[in-house]
Amino acid sequence: MRSKLGLAVAGLLLIGGAATAEEKVLNLYSARHYQTDEALYSNFTKQTGIKINRIEGKEDELLERLKNEGANSPADVFLTVDAARLAKAHELGLFAPVQSKLLESRIPAHLRTDDWFSFSTRARVIVYNKGSVKAGDVQNYADLANPKLKGKFCSRSGSHPYNLSLMASVISHEGEAKAEQWAKGMVANFARAPKGGDTDQIKAVSAGECGVAVSNTYYVARLLRSTKPEEQKMMEKVGIVWPDQNGSGAHINVSGGGMLKTAPNKEAAVKFLEYLASDEAQRYFADGNNEWPAVSGIKISNPGLEAMGKFKADSLPVKNLAMYATKAQILFDRAGFK
Repeated sequence: MRSKLGLAVAGLLLIGGAATAEEKVLNLYSARHYQTDEALYSNFTKQTGIKINRIEGKEDELLERLKNEGANSPADVFLTVDAARLAKAHELGLFAPVQSKLLESRIPAHLRTDDWFSFSTRARVIVYNKGSVKAGDVQNYADLANPKLKGKFCSRSGSHPYNLSLMASVISHEGEAKAEQWAKGMVANFARAPKGGDTDQIKAVSAGECGVAVSNTYYVARLLRSTKPEEQKMMEKVGIVWPDQNGSGAHINVSGGGMLKTAPNKEAAVKFLEYLASDEAQRYFADGNNEWPAVSGIKISNPGLEAMGKFKADSLPVKNLAMYATKAQILFDRAGFK
């Protein structure tokens, strides 16, 4: 993380009205903590002359800060990862509707709402141990609950937003009853209690501690393009399946943002959001940070993403993921998926 929440970042003396009238600024609150985003920000400034003053922090901390600042908030744009988190900002009344023909034409309808936009996507794939599980047995998310995988399934916490969004998509497609049965089936197949992050699940699958797990493609691509011998050796033992290719498609989640209702620099905010939908910025998301562009037709050069091949993505509107996030947690809790 470049800076701690609550500490001044470079240029924050300009926040709150201290900037000169001639200087164009954008005040950004971001829960994205990726080194490659530095290029995004610097190139935006080069193109527009608009200086970015940035505060980074965890999603909940930034949302709390925005609530506390209220009408006096200096923030223009809020960026974060996960549809449910973006929806939470909407529910708190923080975002303002954005009128932009460019954003409407470039960002697909299912990846945007009236007041926030997705700028990159990640898919949730099934990873399996090539020596203990057959790819044909894990072609769909539903297969993770199949009794033949008893003692072979590993996962991160059921309360993590990535899993909640996946469960929300199942609820949206299949209904609550089937979704709860799916959760119970996965719990019955646990190789161990949920722990760690997605990278930990991939490592456990490679080591044979588990036979199968799910992971965001962001982490898989990062390992596939690794130059570390131990990680290359690890991935040789791991197979990757795009789930539900004969059905609704692989579940995707997003990274995105919107303009804040109290933004003091609204023109700069819209320009920044439009820039994030540009070909250049979209390539940074893909090539630099292992995310798929939200804009279609972008040519990318990322060996990790390319190694996973093409896939059918679920076109479920991202707002549906947020709609069922609370219910997803309730069903996971009932099933004992902690």
